[in-house]
Amino acid sequence: MAQTSPFVPGLAGIPCAKSAIGMVDGSAGKLQYRGYPIEDLAKACSFEEVVYLLLLGELPTEAQLAPFRDEMVREREISFRAIDVFERLPERAHPMTALTIGVSTLGTYYEGDHVEDLALSRAIAVRLTAKVPTLVAAWHRIRQGKRPVPPRADLGHAENFLYMLDGEVPDPMAAHVAEVALILHAEHSMNASTFAARVTGSTLADPYAVVASAVGALSGRLHGGANERVLDMLRAIPDPSPEGVRRWAEDRLARHDKIMGFGHRVYKVKDPRADILQNLATDLFAKLGRTPIYDLAVELEGQMEKLVGHKGIYPNVDFYSGIVYEKLGIPVDLFTPVFAVARVSGWLAHLLEQLEDNRIFRPSQIWVGEKDRTFVPMAER
Repeated sequence: MAQTSPFVPGLAGIPCAKSAIGMVDGSAGKLQYRGYPIEDLAKACSFEEVVYLLLLGELPTEAQLAPFRDEMVREREISFRAIDVFERLPERAHPMTALTIGVSTLGTYYEGDHVEDLALSRAIAVRLTAKVPTLVAAWHRIRQGKRPVPPRADLGHAENFLYMLDGEVPDPMAAHVAEVALILHAEHSMNASTFAARVTGSTLADPYAVVASAVGALSGRLHGGANERVLDMLRAIPDPSPEGVRRWAEDRLARHDKIMGFGHRVYKVKDPRADILQNLATDLFAKLGRTPIYDLAVELEGQMEKLVGHKGIYPNVDFYSGIVYEKLGIPVDLFTPVFAVARVSGWLAHLLEQLEDNRIFRPSQIWVGEKDRTFVPMAER
């Protein structure tokens, strides 16, 4: 049969689902969750409100939010058996690998048919959103030879996560910045990890397998791992002066080397999340002290705008997120797991939407190999 469909590498621009969860307008620099601008949600909502919105479709009233928040708090605990699994992993294991194992382990503790029982699907979505931060923090402690810090019911989602990392209640400003960062990363339309989640979900695999597959996709350096590489890149700039930064950028651009944290497959203007994070970083550094790497990042952004801004290449969310996380005391190799702490709610919102009118993903391919080859027995090869 003749091929009639064009080959599009990476499926760029090819619709694969209808969705009412996250909308990205790359030309206008818009990001909306369920129709609400990200700027409004980041300014006025708690992370729990945003999770409710993503999973249930509407912003909650006070009467609706209270029991939902209580449900998330109850689900924070993880079984000591899951801790046992972590304690048997080598300390050098990357936190994303440990998170994949942890999520899969959780799936062995809960039974039920999430396909036939929609209430169960929603309950599992809340459970996983609540437990992923506990898994990330637990592995971080265990790999250091320390016992995990149990979650506290009196702390909000982001504040409790920071608390579980080191056992210290964070500064209110730090807790606020962490909460907004989680909101900004909670959903972003049909990115690679969300697509992986929907593909796995379309097979009617359980939600734990769905999240584990999404975590695997997120771990790649072209997706969630990019924020780690931004800091490495900034530290490799030898001369932090404006002239030195410009020379460095010009050299990289001349060699067509990727400058991490700049450019986006969708946005043709500055990522709106980067704007919000930059403003938060300004407040955070004003209170807790500036760092040379932040000043260097600001200088690089200015030089890049002069060099390639006319081409629509601007900072994306990864450019400032790692700088903010480092200031919050989060280790570099936890940056991508923090991304997962936020995005798990978006992944599960897409799973619930996928199940509403499911059809298994089965794309076609363009054959480029040989055809009708003559088989040669072993003795004649």
